[in-house]
Amino acid sequence: MSNRLAKSTSPYLLQHANNPVDWFEWGKEALEKALIEDKPILVSIGYSSCHWCHVMEHESFENEDIAQIMNEYFVCIKVDREERPDVDHIYMEAVQAMRQNGGWPLNVFLTPQQKPFFGGTYFPPKNWAPLLLQIHKTFEQKRAEIDESAEDLKNHLQTTDLHRFAKGDEVVSTKESLDRMFNILENRFDKTWGGIEKAPKFVMPSIWHFVLRYYASTKNQNALHMVKHTLKHMAYGGLYDQLAGGFSRYSVDTKWFAPHFEKMLYDNAQLLSLYSEAYMVTHDELFKNVVYETTEWLKNEMLHPGGGFYSALDADSEGVEGKFYTWTEEEIKMILGDQAEHIINYYHTSPEGNWEHGRNILKLGHESELQPAPDHLKDLHKKLLSVRKKRIRPGLDDKILTGWNAMTVQGLIDAYQAFGDDKFLTLALENISFIESSMIVNGRVSRAFKNKPSETEAFLEDYAYLIQAYTSLYQVTFNEGWLHKAHIWCNYVYEHFYDREDGFFHFSSLSAEQLIAKKKEIFDNVIPASNSVMARNLHTLGLLLDKDEWKDQSIKMTSKLAGLIESEPGYMSHWGILLSEIIYGMSEVVISGEDALNFHHEIHQIFLPFTITLGTRTNSELALLKGRAAKPHQTLIYVCQDKTCKLPVTNPTDAVTQLNNL
Repeated sequence: MSNRLAKSTSPYLLQHANNPVDWFEWGKEALEKALIEDKPILVSIGYSSCHWCHVMEHESFENEDIAQIMNEYFVCIKVDREERPDVDHIYMEAVQAMRQNGGWPLNVFLTPQQKPFFGGTYFPPKNWAPLLLQIHKTFEQKRAEIDESAEDLKNHLQTTDLHRFAKGDEVVSTKESLDRMFNILENRFDKTWGGIEKAPKFVMPSIWHFVLRYYASTKNQNALHMVKHTLKHMAYGGLYDQLAGGFSRYSVDTKWFAPHFEKMLYDNAQLLSLYSEAYMVTHDELFKNVVYETTEWLKNEMLHPGGGFYSALDADSEGVEGKFYTWTEEEIKMILGDQAEHIINYYHTSPEGNWEHGRNILKLGHESELQPAPDHLKDLHKKLLSVRKKRIRPGLDDKILTGWNAMTVQGLIDAYQAFGDDKFLTLALENISFIESSMIVNGRVSRAFKNKPSETEAFLEDYAYLIQAYTSLYQVTFNEGWLHKAHIWCNYVYEHFYDREDGFFHFSSLSAEQLIAKKKEIFDNVIPASNSVMARNLHTLGLLLDKDEWKDQSIKMTSKLAGLIESEPGYMSHWGILLSEIIYGMSEVVISGEDALNFHHEIHQIFLPFTITLGTRTNSELALLKGRAAKPHQTLIYVCQDKTCKLPVTNPTDAVTQLNNL
């Protein structure tokens, strides 16, 4: 018999729709019930591709006896962290403040007033049932103590990271600040396998975007080595799907060997950008192959018919983590016959398996082997892939999130810029068209889409990445309509998310549901902080639209966090990218004439991270294009900085020379 979650559109909540637990979605009905009945609230937070979420559901939430305890003593609420990151942020911080490890599933006990007093992540059933009874008993017998500690924790949650870390005075950073940031990352670098030296090992793309820009500005060869070394080992480990493309979320070891097999859209979107930029610097064919293969995977497995991209693929199939992606040697021999040894030797499989349950993860592992797969293996790949396609597939989280899709638009634009292949731009345009037609309703953006737009308004993350996507689309198409939309949504964010007291932006809209705390994201993680993305938008749009107040606001936001950016580059790396752009200054490339787009492509064959580009085939009212109307049969390129331009040139090569001299 199904519960209330059967009416949800969230794939994660629907996974729990047949639990005997009397689940509620987060909302008025559940919260009022807790107040009326004076019951503690159990909030259980996860997402559809979360392995341990599935384990706890099977072990505990499907158990009739445990469900009876939960239903009798608690108001039980299920939350999809990807649809409601605002709720997840608050209670994840609460659990970490309790000195518990964070992660998912996140299980937090609240007072009827939504104040947390206890929490943790995965609990096995032998611990979960006794814990429920103990929480109930303590709530009944020591209510005053619980209320007091919960109030203290609420007060802690209402103190923002900005209050803890931002400086009141603006700090002037220098190139030496960037040197210190790089030195910290260099000291934490895994010299053997790449990445940051720890396990589990996450990709953290913005760190390597920062290091790549550090190389571009300093020509520090070790910076380039760190990026190349990391990207190569990631691409040849089990983290990367050797047959179909696309990266898993993280590696459980330091060698990028054994992934946690879930594939997330946001990781792959950012990695399209990172591998494309790395290719522009190195022209390494491996990096190009990764971009093309990952894009094919996105098209084949993650694309909605309307042009949006789904959120994630599960780690599990048939109840086993990684079963869809791994092989026994016997299977390989049955499929490939006499040619099986080529795959066995190339990917280091073994009869007993190199992983669990006698199964093998396809991977390379030694520096000497890090070369693209030989041509003769490609046909063998196809044979293995054709068999794999017939297996029971991992679960697909088919909701579509605005921010993650806008991030994918950016990744596709960066691929288009690197390779000049129209198929990347076509996918990006189809994606942005889906967002506009399906996720923008009545003048605001929805967070999610699953058959219909969700009622939850988009968060700062979504708006910031949408603005970034529009801004980047303008710079590769010179269609000012995209720039106009970026301008409109930037004004919207100022009106609905801005805090005039500290100059930063709330994560949720000022008109959104009032939770016990209102958060502002400043720390970059696997996804950069929404405030860092928004600050970079203001800096770029300030230049493109000649809005000095936006550029100044961006600089103020960055300077208030300068000390933290310098001391913690691992968690402030996207801020570090913006800091680099502020310190080195952005060059403005202005192209006017009928060959404007062709010239743009020629100029951007090389990596120019400290450059914005404007152009028109005719004329434009944009400040940097005024007075530079196109002339018949002539295309002029102006290289400018701080609104001061060099003499125009008619050859892209000459423009690149001027840029290098700057």
